[in-house]
Amino acid sequence: MSVFKNVIVYRIEATWSQSLDQVEQGLATQRFVPCSPSQEKAAGWVEPRGQEHGPLAESVAGQWLLEYMVETKTLPASVVRRKVDERAAQIEATTGRKPGKKEKKELKEEVTHELLPLAFTRHARVAVWIDPAARRLVVNSSNAARADEVVTSLVKSLDGFAVALVNSQVEPAAAMSEWLSSQEPPAGFTIDRECELKATDESKAVVRYAKHPLDIDEVREHIAAGKRPTRLAMTWDDRVSFELTEGLQIRKIVFLEGTLDDAPAASGKGKEDDFDANAAIATGELGQLVPELLDALGGEMKLGTAAAAPAAAPAKAGAEEALVDESAPF
Repeated sequence: MSVFKNVIVYRIEATWSQSLDQVEQGLATQRFVPCSPSQEKAAGWVEPRGQEHGPLAESVAGQWLLEYMVETKTLPASVVRRKVDERAAQIEATTGRKPGKKEKKELKEEVTHELLPLAFTRHARVAVWIDPAARRLVVNSSNAARADEVVTSLVKSLDGFAVALVNSQVEPAAAMSEWLSSQEPPAGFTIDRECELKATDESKAVVRYAKHPLDIDEVREHIAAGKRPTRLAMTWDDRVSFELTEGLQIRKIVFLEGTLDDAPAASGKGKEDDFDANAAIATGELGQLVPELLDALGGEMKLGTAAAAPAAAPAKAGAEEALVDESAPF
């Protein structure tokens, strides 16, 4: 079992209010059903603990944990193309005419339908965390399209459910520029040794640093020349290391050794105990990191509020003035 690795954070609108039992009933309407032989994709909610016929919504220390499953069947494009070409050649040989675009498209659909029962399947498991007290939704994904799919399923499953992406008063890129230029990260955070800077002009030049000190003149010069940080590795409170992106995603999350000291003591229940302990660590640490990170970015922007202009920061972009398959954590 792993923990949250990459997260996208949403604010749950105040109009939504359901109990855990109501959430369970709602998720059951979108329960995962495996692909049929001729079906390309199936998606839905599964048991977070992995226990068949168990709850779809688990509560650990007041935090609600869900899991979304996606099953897809993929066929090698070269195989499909070869089959289509063979059938097109047969048609030409028997009728004397070449199939047009429309007919080739129909042939491709026909071949795909016939081959799907033989295709290999892939599974992606996406962990989802609802903090009902803080009205926060966290999706374990770095893929915006996949996160949108999860949110769409929640909206379909839960009456009145509505969310919006969490946004900050200060642009992450502007804040990261200031932290790198001044080498003064916000209180409780340190700057690590990975960063990506990207030019905003037509050159689109990119500079990446990996396992490299960032408190050097070269980094400041790139920023002064107009390059903006798109991602920056940081550590919070010596407990969680992560990468902040210009889109306010939190990626490459690693819970450091000190976090284990606060884990619930093992009770000998095996996997069930591991689930509770890891859930408590992940939600407990991220439940503190996210609001502190937002504070470092000038605070969370309220729903319906227009974003501050990127140029609002002074010349130094001062943050003081102005986030192969998904890994299932549970």
